[in-house]
Amino acid sequence: MGKPTGFKEFERQTAPYRDPQERLGDYKEFVLPVLEEQLRTQGARCMDCGVPFCQSETGCPIDNLIPEWNDLVYQGRWRDALDRLHKTNNFPEFTGRVCPAPCEGACVLGIIEPPVTIKNLECAIIDKGFEMGWVKPNPPSKRTGKKIAVIGSGPAGLAAAAQLNQVGHLVTVYERADRIGGLLMYGIPNMKLDKETVERRVQLLRDEGVEFKTGVHIGKDIAMSEIRKEVDAVILACGATRPRDLPIDGRDLNGIHFAMEFLHANTKSLLDSNLEDNEYISAKGKKVVVIGGGDTGTDCIGTSMRHGCTELVNFELLPQPPDSRAPDNPWPQWPKIFRVDYGHAEVSAKFGSDPREFCVLSKEFIDDGKGNVAGIRTVRVEWTKEDGRFKMNEIEGSEQVFEADLVLLAMGFLGPEDTIAKELDLELDPRSNFKAEYGKYATNIEGIFAAGDCRRGQSLIVWAINEGREAAREVDRYLMGSTTLP
Repeated sequence: MGKPTGFKEFERQTAPYRDPQERLGDYKEFVLPVLEEQLRTQGARCMDCGVPFCQSETGCPIDNLIPEWNDLVYQGRWRDALDRLHKTNNFPEFTGRVCPAPCEGACVLGIIEPPVTIKNLECAIIDKGFEMGWVKPNPPSKRTGKKIAVIGSGPAGLAAAAQLNQVGHLVTVYERADRIGGLLMYGIPNMKLDKETVERRVQLLRDEGVEFKTGVHIGKDIAMSEIRKEVDAVILACGATRPRDLPIDGRDLNGIHFAMEFLHANTKSLLDSNLEDNEYISAKGKKVVVIGGGDTGTDCIGTSMRHGCTELVNFELLPQPPDSRAPDNPWPQWPKIFRVDYGHAEVSAKFGSDPREFCVLSKEFIDDGKGNVAGIRTVRVEWTKEDGRFKMNEIEGSEQVFEADLVLLAMGFLGPEDTIAKELDLELDPRSNFKAEYGKYATNIEGIFAAGDCRRGQSLIVWAINEGREAAREVDRYLMGSTTLP
């Protein structure tokens, strides 16, 4: 694939980012466009490996035909590359922006050299497809008359709706927020995924015949029993929206918020009024502490920096990862290495240092005497391995107090909310997710299926798309007796 000697001749070049100081002044996407010649050169680095692990489950859960479209980009055959991309991925404009690219972690070239810039190429292909007008509504030629309700409009719900609509079923997607997109709309900041990009794809689905209903909280506004009377099948794709809390002394103080509460309100206010309505949690002029790493923590950092916080610290409980793969983290596993994400770079540019403090355990939130948070009492920890398991120990004498006017909890999620499960008497797995076998997606209730984070737990957008597509296949099989969906 690509140029046979390309991986020897060309170095990895990723899409450049806008200058940190410049991008802190707005909420526009921070990734800059890449010249076509550079993209073709990067496609040439794909090395015609014997087994392309990038497109295996280790690399890409939706089995993207990565070597094929790398080669097509190298040849300048962009329309063909787009067709290959859409064969396996309903929303490459989303994954090309926000997926962490496990495909690159599994790239065979990555064993000895920096891997192929797969994510950049994917994003470039779909962006060119929209630019050239190649991406158009494609409604089904006939309808089956079967009706399906999809609960939740995140990537899993949208993927399921897109697939089921293509084979002629009548699909209605229910979303409790005021805009369609779920995590894509309100969980990921605009500078990472512009909401016009989300709305553009949603409009395509509307034009193809998918019906969307916003502001409808199933289980509260409408009972599931009422929905079931109207449809032939239901897909639950409501995400893992129950946040992990930090129940230490002082948790009830003002100024302590869950990450999604902070991010959702900011994006809604940005879209509604360009933040002029003040209907959001502002970090302006505040000392901010973000507890928890990962993408959500980084998004809280980037948003706080754009508000104009005066200080920012990010606590991580685990040790700082190594700069290169550890012996127990071999290829083609996802490389657990130290990375500087966009938010970290922005803090470094403005305040002069990386915001992360590793091996920090929060012990108590400190009261300012008026019911507001004023700081966090912490202790450092060390991790040791005993009997094959890691054990955390507090380091004596390492106590430290960090000042804070605003604390954002970004420690992950514990599964879906239980409203629907209680109403349906839905069986749960040991982690409180909706129980449904992977690959089958059927719950213990006849005609009700589950997919995405509400079934598998907090995961990647690419896994949500995978499960939405596969759940659609199983629903089609359930309704029609057989299926042509992949």
